[in-house]
Amino acid sequence: MPKMKTKNSAPPAETVPEVQEDLNPFHIAQRQFDTAVRYIPDLKTGLVDFLKQPDRMVTVEFPIETHDGSVRNFVGYRVLHSRIRGPGKGGIRYHPDVTPDEMRALASWMTWKCAVVDVPFGGAKGGVVCNPKELTKGDVRRITRRFITALGDNIGPHTDIPAPDVNTNAGTMARIYDTYDMMHPGRDNLPVVTGKPVEMGGSLGRREATARGCLFAVQRALARGVVDGLDTLSGATVVVQGFGNAGAIAAELFAEAGARVIAVSDSLGGIYRAEGVDPAQAVAHKADNGSVVGLPSTETLTNDGLLAIPCDILIPAALENQIRADNVHTIQARFIAEVANGPTTPSADRALFERGIPVLPDILANAGGVTVSYFEWVQNIEHEQWELDVVNRKLLAKMERATDAVIDMQHDIDSSLVKITGEHAARGVPIDGLGMVDLRTAAYVLAIKRVAKVALERGIWP
Repeated sequence: MPKMKTKNSAPPAETVPEVQEDLNPFHIAQRQFDTAVRYIPDLKTGLVDFLKQPDRMVTVEFPIETHDGSVRNFVGYRVLHSRIRGPGKGGIRYHPDVTPDEMRALASWMTWKCAVVDVPFGGAKGGVVCNPKELTKGDVRRITRRFITALGDNIGPHTDIPAPDVNTNAGTMARIYDTYDMMHPGRDNLPVVTGKPVEMGGSLGRREATARGCLFAVQRALARGVVDGLDTLSGATVVVQGFGNAGAIAAELFAEAGARVIAVSDSLGGIYRAEGVDPAQAVAHKADNGSVVGLPSTETLTNDGLLAIPCDILIPAALENQIRADNVHTIQARFIAEVANGPTTPSADRALFERGIPVLPDILANAGGVTVSYFEWVQNIEHEQWELDVVNRKLLAKMERATDAVIDMQHDIDSSLVKITGEHAARGVPIDGLGMVDLRTAAYVLAIKRVAKVALERGIWP
């Protein structure tokens, strides 16, 4: 564990009161939404309720015959949150902790994410309750095919389009495409799923897109002065929690951009080196040993210890609820960029904002993945393949434009508080707690306004 300077050290754990917090991801997503709509006083109550709830959730149960000849049953979910701005879009994850509320939350976050980066999709999400680490590749393949077969026409190239997520990858997407194509012969089915292998219609740059989009957004935010005294990545210290696909690539890209990655972690623990951890060496060590822990010339630490390391930029790239009310006091980063979905709880958000630590929210920071998924979808429909520099140039433009829009929205809200509170007062709406907003609330306000505008322009059918 790295030694901390006394003046920077967090207070001893025993001095911090125990905090009970609702960690249900769907409840968190709704609280984030509710916080934002208070800054949109002209939004009608009925429309608020419509935008807040998912359109549908499909639950499927199916058996597979496993590698040893036994039969096991699995449960899967697919949630479609919104199709107001276009087809549903969202990943499929395989994890033992998949729940309906987690899927609802992730689908709603995807709706707002697509609106923030202004791609014509709505939000969706899916998952199967399983642990791929305890299954063979053949078992996972059979789970994929049975899951997609059970979903049937609940997914489709113009209705709901899956993508990779936790414990799924390009190979999984290839299986999804093949299964759907067998069920719908004679159609142009390539756009039914994104994140496919490049050889079968996947986009160049898709594997790196989430991490590269985060890099572009962070660089733009720093250039816009979001962090006092830190306007570039040159020499900045970076800590990455979650050394999976997105986290590992983020470490590599941030290092290439001039930052110094001083700590990384995976599910088994973390490593620290003040002079810098070589991301490529960490990737190779994990491939050989199953974890980054034990990389030569590094100190071993826990994931909680990693979050407490003083650094310029902390990148949570694991799962939800990593920065919470019970550990937010240990955070010593100057800036947080969320590569994971939902890593920071509302209570932690408030505490970080009060301490002047800006958080680049997930619905902006990790939107590079869905942006390049959109590019892949367009390429499939047009039967084209764009060069990598074209993909990255388009991604840069999208991420910079979105980051500017969120920062501008934050400034607009803060400068319009008198007007907003006046409109609430005129309608008899309580205004307690309205104040300057963080970047997450600004991103939500931007996204909700964009989705609401399209909903009103389309009208209510019939």
